[in-house]
Amino acid sequence: MDVNAYSWLSASARSWRTRELEQMGVSRRTITQLVERGVLVRLQVNAYAPARYWKSLSEAEQARFRLAAHSRASYALTPTVYSHTSAARIHRLSLWDVDDRIHVTQPSSGSSREHNVDVVRHRGKLLAGELAMVDGLQVTSLARTVVDSARLLSYRQGLITADHALHLGVQRAELRDVLQRQAGYKGVQIARQVVENASALSESPGESLTAHLVAGMPIPQPEQQLVVHTRFGEHRLDFGWREQKLALEFDGKTKYFDYAPTPEVLFQERRREKALMEQDWAFIRLEWGDLFLEATRARILEAWWNRTTSAA
Repeated sequence: MDVNAYSWLSASARSWRTRELEQMGVSRRTITQLVERGVLVRLQVNAYAPARYWKSLSEAEQARFRLAAHSRASYALTPTVYSHTSAARIHRLSLWDVDDRIHVTQPSSGSSREHNVDVVRHRGKLLAGELAMVDGLQVTSLARTVVDSARLLSYRQGLITADHALHLGVQRAELRDVLQRQAGYKGVQIARQVVENASALSESPGESLTAHLVAGMPIPQPEQQLVVHTRFGEHRLDFGWREQKLALEFDGKTKYFDYAPTPEVLFQERRREKALMEQDWAFIRLEWGDLFLEATRARILEAWWNRTTSAA
């Protein structure tokens, strides 16, 4: 097989259904060979992507592309409504350590000819206010998506998604309304805990997990997004104990590399921290791996008690 004959396919930036490829003169056998040669990537049943374009996408973009491809390739007899973590991806909500299964919600009377092992079908009633259109895909509303995801995921995973939704402007009352309509559903108890403990102040999954880590410790809870005035202006701490002058910062790569040129970001960070240290502030800095170590709790406790004792 001459792979160069399919340069038009490898240069495309869209998903392809099996039937569409056949209409373009690409047989099923050739499709299999193109996958084996690395020209195409099989996304799911009846859906393919040009490998070159697929590799150029970020992980989050790949997840949304895959869902859009499923929508094009689906043979469902009832309209597809993406829900749970699939809707969260389409809404661009933060997810952590979540598999890539496709979740759809259909009425109890719905049926489908689709036989895709990667698709999880949920039966349930969706109110008009629980539906939205995002990027041309029908999805559950932000509030319904948060609650459905929290029922499906672990507490920490659900908290990350709920924190992000609140940060984007979803109201806690909206989440409580969805919870009330889902009384008795599987996983609703965890979802209630997530909704009550979620914070609109968390700006990243790392901050969500940091807040969760500190919440279970026998010390007063720190202020989140604490603003401190310095000679270089205001500095906002991820978490801080004002009386002890103790700051708790989560240092993720996004914080330093996504929003401004790296040298300038690092310079300004060091400048602000120096000004705070001149005011006798101490810092605890956490990285992603620290969030899963028992030693991190001991480290925070020791720092808090030391600062409390010295301030007495």
